Amino acid sequence: MRDLPHILNWRRISGRITTSGQPSEAELAEIKSLGVTHVVNLGPHHNKGALEDEPGTVSGLGMTYVYIPVEFDHPTDADFDAFRRALEDLKDTLIHVHCIYNARVSAFFYRYARTGHLLAEAKAFENMDSIWKPGADWADFIGDPKALDQPNRYAGEDY
Repeated sequence: MRDLPHILNWRRISGRITTSGQPSEAELAEIKSLGVTHVVNLGPHHNKGALEDEPGTVSGLGMTYVYIPVEFDHPTDADFDAFRRALEDLKDTLIHVHCIYNARVSAFFYRYARTGHLLAEAKAFENMDSIWKPGADWADFIGDPKALDQPNRYAGEDY
């Protein structure tokens, strides 16, 4: 599968999983052209930058849409459990996972790696760290007590 680095914060997690910030409708078509059959979205539809009808766009392209809306100021264990189940249910498919900036997604994959799944923890941390450095609630969510009193910090433009 080739890469699409022009999509915001595009990252390759494995041979079958890619991630990014919010893709446009045209970019979703490009993602489809990679052979992706499932799109998992962790960004709530009400977020600034979300597509007007992403479920309809994804469905119209012939892909399956999985929606796990994670409120940025309150990631939960239930959100993580839904994410983990989605990855396990889709273990034999090409998937693309996104949110608005790839902050939520990279933190979720880091936490997933910390439980011994998919990626080495150091690789997942490097991926997340290249996008942002979680603080406060997100530091708690990923199990980083040293950053609990820190704000979220972004590697590029602010979220």
